[in-house]
Amino acid sequence: MTSTTASTTSTGSAAAHGVRAVLVGGPTLHLKVAGLSILTDPTFDEPGSYEGGVTLTKLTAPALPAEALGPIDLVLLSHDQHADNLDDAGRRLLGRVETVLSTPEAAGRLAGVTGLAPWDHTTVTAPDGRELTVTAVPALHGPAGCEPITGTVTGFVLSAKGIPTIYVSGDNASVELTREIGERLGPVDIAVLFAGAADPGRFPVPVTLTSAEAVEVARILNPSVVIPVHTDGWAHFTEGADRFAAAFESAGLDARLHTPVPGTYFNI
Repeated sequence: MTSTTASTTSTGSAAAHGVRAVLVGGPTLHLKVAGLSILTDPTFDEPGSYEGGVTLTKLTAPALPAEALGPIDLVLLSHDQHADNLDDAGRRLLGRVETVLSTPEAAGRLAGVTGLAPWDHTTVTAPDGRELTVTAVPALHGPAGCEPITGTVTGFVLSAKGIPTIYVSGDNASVELTREIGERLGPVDIAVLFAGAADPGRFPVPVTLTSAEAVEVARILNPSVVIPVHTDGWAHFTEGADRFAAAFESAGLDARLHTPVPGTYFNI
């Protein structure tokens, strides 16, 4: 395959974006943007199983401990109700972060969390004084009507003068919602797509994007860089990073794809 495996060397058209990142594992991506340290869905537990409505089994350890990332300025938490997006160690981390953004429902359950409804936004000040706007965007964790079982989830769009516009999908399975995001907010420069076609056994369709659906999202939002996360490391994921890369290659979009090596920093 010809898709790019991300490494410490900047590659492709993304080199000018000035973003540095490392995948911890699962949905947990650490981004350095405009001097801000940003983390998505923190998961730092060792492998094990979590009992609940369904049993979720983690297969791989985090590539880096939380301490290796240094202080975190901002956590983008798609939702709090599933251990594969917020585990025990991740919950402990939240108490050390100044700004944690998530759904209003998560804010009602977790102290120190700011809840944003779809299309609400807030700003975070970068070290150089620039204001980073974080807009909550709609997401759906399964088929239409799934919320009573899966709960509400959110995605995020980050934007500011002089930095790339970044879309973080969260555990979204709806291509149509990304079409609405594109219509309202325009194209993005970098798309962080939670994929893996997760199948916890509650619905006849996956509850996160399939690789084919991720291709559709890339065509809709037209990012120059696509970063797949949450494709491996848990037993309920059915399409790994290789399947994701194959789909982008078949679609002729493999030049946009940057597949992270867990634990290895890369520039985009």
